[in-house]
Amino acid sequence: MVRTLSAAALLGLLGPASALAADPRSADPVERGEYVFQAGGCLECHTDIKGKGPELAGGRALESPFGTFYSPNITPHAETGIGRWTPEQFAAALRHGERPDGAAYYPAFPYTSYTGMTDADIADLWAYLKSRPAVEKANPEHDLPPPFAWRWTLRVWRGMFFEDARFAPDPTKPEAWNRGAYLANVLGHCAECHTPRNLMGARDDDMAYAGNAEGPGGEAVPNITPHPETGIGNWSEDDIVTLLEMGMTPDGDFVGGEMALVVENSTAKLTDEDRRAIAIYLKSLAPLENAVASD
Repeated sequence: MVRTLSAAALLGLLGPASALAADPRSADPVERGEYVFQAGGCLECHTDIKGKGPELAGGRALESPFGTFYSPNITPHAETGIGRWTPEQFAAALRHGERPDGAAYYPAFPYTSYTGMTDADIADLWAYLKSRPAVEKANPEHDLPPPFAWRWTLRVWRGMFFEDARFAPDPTKPEAWNRGAYLANVLGHCAECHTPRNLMGARDDDMAYAGNAEGPGGEAVPNITPHPETGIGNWSEDDIVTLLEMGMTPDGDFVGGEMALVVENSTAKLTDEDRRAIAIYLKSLAPLENAVASD
């Protein structure tokens, strides 16, 4: 199910970088925004970590069956970043998948999950990003074949597959379950990688969290529903919490690939309470049988 980390990578996961870096209950919107930033996994997508690029200056290649996407610069640089955006334009990008010029974003940017974000989290994330150093770095063009290179087709795609809706807590569920659902489905956008997609690149939500044979970079992404044979049905809540905190699976292996980055830069920085909430939510999912091959 997972790839073994090198000793150096393991030490990186267990070292100071994994420490809680922000307080979600702080009175400071920038600090609260840093926590939203961590929970949303923004750093690993908007930084070319492999190429040692500047933090949040974009340029990371995201390979997919539809071509290669490059993440944009989200530093507050006026020319090449988001320095001239308004708070309203920032919210429109997250919630509606719309650029400031009115064009649609490709769903490689997971606005299909971020659309559920609360007003408070969007405002705090904006405050945090505006506090970061501005980096001058132009955004590379996506490398996509037709028809995926034709951005106008995204309007059709959104009409068919995108639901513009805020997260609504389930009043029949406990507070921890609702928090876990928000973190997993909205900020953490876990379903974007752990759910198979159809030929048009839309999630097959009937198989939500059941794994994806063609995940980011062509890597298989495992089934994390509680199916006892093909998923994580034999895992306890504590097992899930441990993986989210330090990347270790119940058999003593450690995650690698994209999930190692998610743990190091995102889930390891969450509060214990939030990691537990995600575990509670995942354990409540319907067990779906879907064997996803992995190395």
